[in-house]
Amino acid sequence: MTARVALITGGAKGIGRGIGLDLAARHWHVAFCYRNSEADAAATAASITARGGTPLPIRCDVADPVAAKQMVARVEQEWGRIDALINGAGPYHRINLFEETAAGWNDMFDANLHPIFYLAQAVAPGMKARKAGRIINFSMANADQMIAQPDVTAHYIAKAGVLILTRTLAKLLAPHGITVNAVSPGFIDSGSAPPEELSGMTKRIPAGYVGTVDDTVAAVRYLLSDDARYVNGANIQISGAWGI
Repeated sequence: MTARVALITGGAKGIGRGIGLDLAARHWHVAFCYRNSEADAAATAASITARGGTPLPIRCDVADPVAAKQMVARVEQEWGRIDALINGAGPYHRINLFEETAAGWNDMFDANLHPIFYLAQAVAPGMKARKAGRIINFSMANADQMIAQPDVTAHYIAKAGVLILTRTLAKLLAPHGITVNAVSPGFIDSGSAPPEELSGMTKRIPAGYVGTVDDTVAAVRYLLSDDARYVNGANIQISGAWGI
């Protein structure tokens, strides 16, 4: 049986890394991109190999539409297909809206929203030809609430846009046997936030504790499975009921 192929953005660290290791345990080929984390990428590639997968780390700035499409072409040339695109890259910065710069504002959209458009366009032809495929986009747990966010305004708007784009792609690609869904984490101990910040948030989480990378990986595993073949355009919140 031909090994399935995944392409994960932001796959060198955190949740993206966790997804890659989970797929490796099921003997997927795992391509993942990174911008600056070369040492983390090398460590993740070694861990993927140790778990039974085949890694392909690629340095790529997915905010560049040409680079994003070239990355897809490279993976397809290497392994002949992409069965799953997982858009996990999603950096953010905290700054009051009236202190934000034009460059900082644009960077949040370039990093969080635009790459999903570029990459979906690039992987869709191959998925359509095979009448199969999975696309999973990462948003955030309260992005569907459209509430005021004075210190992460552009990031929040971009993540709300991810949900709209996810549903649009789902409607366009469903006739071709392709599903497109969103995963929206709340507070997850993925290594990207200081422990004291996560600890301070616990009292605001109805479940009473911070989620783990494994909690998010489990949702992705489900969406990639045959059990989710009729789940399309959904948004799964991984938040312990925070943000709803």
